[in-house]
Amino acid sequence: MLDEELVAVGRSRYGAVVTTSSPGPERRGTLAAGASPASIRAWLLPEDRTAFDEAYGEALDQVRCDVDAAALHATLENWRRRAIAQSDPEVFRRTVRRMAAFYTGQPVPADEPFAVTRAKAGM
Repeated sequence: MLDEELVAVGRSRYGAVVTTSSPGPERRGTLAAGASPASIRAWLLPEDRTAFDEAYGEALDQVRCDVDAAALHATLENWRRRAIAQSDPEVFRRTVRRMAAFYTGQPVPADEPFAVTRAKAGM
C-alpha cells in the first residue's frame, strides 16, 4: 500500500471503520533479486562494466526527465540477465564461441580475440 491512500467509507455494523484504497500512481516493473546496480556491475566481465555504467547513467537521466523509473528497471533487468550469463566466465566464453560458429557457419579460430568472437555472436 505504499502508493495508495486509505479512504474511510463508513462504519461496519460492528463499529469498525471500513476503509478502501484509492489507486495511486501506476507501478510498473520491479527489480528482480540481484538487480542492484552494484551487484550487476560486480558480476559483469570487466570489459562490459563501462558499457553498463553508460547505460545506467542514461537510464538515470531518463528517470529524471520522465519522473518514471520504468526505463531504469528495464535497463537493470537487461544488464542483470547479462551478468547472470557472465557469472561463470568460462561457460560464457564457450557459449559465445558456439553462437559465433552457429551464426557464421564456420568454426571459430582458437586464436581469435574474444571481442571479435562476441561481435560475431552479437553478444
